[in-house]
Amino acid sequence: MHTNPINARALGKSGMEALRRGDAHTARAAFEEILAAGKADASIFLALAYACRSLEDSEAAMRAIDKVLSMEPQNLRALIFKADQLHAVEDARGAAAYYRAAVKSAPPNASLPPDLRDQVLHAKSMCDHYDVQFEKLLRDKLSEYGLDESVSSQRFRQSLDILAGVKALYFQEPRYYFFPELPQIQFFDRNEFPWLDKVEAETASIRAELVEVMKEDAAFRPYVQATPNRPPNKQEGMLNNPDWSAFYLWKDGKIVPENAARCPMTMKALTNVPHARIKNRSPSVLFSLLRPGARIPRHSGLVNTRLICHLPLIVPDGCRFRVGNDVRSWVEGKAWLFDDTIEHEAWNESNEVRVVLLFEIWRPELTDEERRWVIAMFEAIDANSGEMPVWDS
Repeated sequence: MHTNPINARALGKSGMEALRRGDAHTARAAFEEILAAGKADASIFLALAYACRSLEDSEAAMRAIDKVLSMEPQNLRALIFKADQLHAVEDARGAAAYYRAAVKSAPPNASLPPDLRDQVLHAKSMCDHYDVQFEKLLRDKLSEYGLDESVSSQRFRQSLDILAGVKALYFQEPRYYFFPELPQIQFFDRNEFPWLDKVEAETASIRAELVEVMKEDAAFRPYVQATPNRPPNKQEGMLNNPDWSAFYLWKDGKIVPENAARCPMTMKALTNVPHARIKNRSPSVLFSLLRPGARIPRHSGLVNTRLICHLPLIVPDGCRFRVGNDVRSWVEGKAWLFDDTIEHEAWNESNEVRVVLLFEIWRPELTDEERRWVIAMFEAIDANSGEMPVWDS
């Protein structure tokens, strides 16, 4: 039988109406007649798949949906349909692959019709289901092989979290200068920096000087401030916002004399720190204050040739810090070092201020020669510009 285009459209319309009212037999007959006439497009094959599924003819439904995907590989309804079918026959790997493909292909929810929005949410839920199932299977099997999660390699444990979809993957994204072939490490192993012992040992005296400074609220200035000859760095409302404030002992490679004089024990405690010294740029040493309820928005630093150190001094409960996919809570007197060119953010969900001593050091992987060349490069940049550099975190 040969059906002209007008009849094909009419058959398609009547088939869709039959499908909507639950008459799958009539709908299937209409769609198969269009198919026999060679007039079926992806929408007809998709509708045929729904009709066949209603009639519990899984093989015919899969043939139809595979045809849709051969014509439109990113058809959301078809991807989710096939995932559901594979889930029904307990093909976990296949179902998970199609659910993930659907989620990846989906535009923002606001641009989807309500029924398709619900289907995408269903696909996301099923991705989570399979991630949990896969992670449990993997960890159970590795446990049989002797993996002890409490003592085994932290790097390997993180790799499992990334593989299982529990954690996202983050890389260095410096906003100004990238030095290649440095390892992608979020938080560094504290034991690799034995000079930190002496700094931590002075926590009480450093905190005492901080407390004296904090008696003068005006001593702290907003950490993110406008620069007249540069575009504004808005950082999600942090520009000129005192919620995130700083009291500098060193700023842009220079001691702030009046502030350093108020904190002699702090300055002394940092004597043996391997600061990244670059004229007019670094180091910076400061008390970083985050007020109650405030959040430092996610951002990344300027250069990956340094690390940032935090020595927590005043840390109420409810203060957290994220670098990449690792979220931690500060412990007073226990320092850590991290790569600030990996996306990071901080929260103070308490009713008190949080303050850390913040300073920067050279990346330990850089050789002395490489450090000299980095210094020379920045000096050449500044000599060429003829003005003081604008340098922030």
